[in-house]
Amino acid sequence: MRFSAVSPFNVAARLPLPEKIVIYDSTLRDGEQMPGVHFTPEQKLAIASKLAELGVPQIEAGFPAVSDQEMRAVKEVAHLGLDSEVLCLARTTQSDIDIAADCDVDMVLLFVGTSDLHMRYKLKMSRDEVLKRAVTSVEYAKARGLKVSLSTEDTTRSDLGFIIDVYKECEAAGATRLGITDTLGCAGPEAVHYIVGKVREAVRIPLSAHLHNDFGLATANSIAALTAGAEAIATTVGGMGERSGNVSLEQFAMVLKHLYKRDIGIKTEGLTDLVKMVFEAARIPVPANQPWVGPNAFSHESGIHVAAVLNCPMTYESVNPEEVGNKRRLVLGKHSGTALVKSRLDERGVIATQEQICEIVRAIKKAGEDHGRVADDEFWMIVDRVLSRGPDNQNCA
Repeated sequence: MRFSAVSPFNVAARLPLPEKIVIYDSTLRDGEQMPGVHFTPEQKLAIASKLAELGVPQIEAGFPAVSDQEMRAVKEVAHLGLDSEVLCLARTTQSDIDIAADCDVDMVLLFVGTSDLHMRYKLKMSRDEVLKRAVTSVEYAKARGLKVSLSTEDTTRSDLGFIIDVYKECEAAGATRLGITDTLGCAGPEAVHYIVGKVREAVRIPLSAHLHNDFGLATANSIAALTAGAEAIATTVGGMGERSGNVSLEQFAMVLKHLYKRDIGIKTEGLTDLVKMVFEAARIPVPANQPWVGPNAFSHESGIHVAAVLNCPMTYESVNPEEVGNKRRLVLGKHSGTALVKSRLDERGVIATQEQICEIVRAIKKAGEDHGRVADDEFWMIVDRVLSRGPDNQNCA
């Protein structure tokens, strides 16, 4: 019997995705809600400009009702003249909406809690009261000349029938977009797909999804939302945000581009610089193993891996590091082998016998066991020490 080989990449590329996919990046709002993080107005302007430069179509500039400084920062971002649309967050109150309108943003993101937990313990409102507030807020924001997105907070723990009623009434009231929110990141892809699909059947206007990462499923859930009919996904740079964060901008863009064959116009070669810029402003280090943009994303130490990468990088890299503005690092340490040592010696025209190369490898492995990574200076000290005396004629480990 003959079987046809089917690549997983080809299977993913056949999944139904919307014709239009929109990122609305929330680094300046939800990213900044990461405990201990604060962006100055100047940093917000710089980050917004960089996001627009890389092709992010919508930027959530902040929550202007939080403070006077926040309001000024949002307004300044809105006045930068970026190619990207500028959005801001607002509660379903006239005062919040007035502040948003005064900031001259392109769209206001209204939100209201719809789970029984939120309505009882946070809002202290009935379902009828929440529905009425959502509708009147959409109407008021429209009257103030704003495009309106209405999101139900804690959607994935809300009664499905109730949130559909909210969405349908807000659509009728003039909302431009409707948002599904996995506020606690507690839904899996199947649940997100089901909820978004049911809402998609009930309304006609575009849907967005704002997904948190508490169970590590935010990026997977974003794809589930798209395949069920959402077209706008909230992201943050590096996935930063409250608790375990949000959908990572760089992961989302690269997943779409390489696994689902959808290039949404993000200039991925600037992603590493963007992450460094945002994390530096937030005063937190970029995790070494951060996908695509971390210093270890294209680092190789294992001798077997390094030998293969030296022959063909694609053996252990699915894309070139330059595509995300990162770089390849061949690291010396406990797991190193002869291939990297030979390569490094050849780069400087240093001649060594096989026995000497083996001795250098053993010394590197010992240093790696003692203190981890072997830096460049230490490597050449080892080389000088070995080459200055005769080889010990032992085999390579």
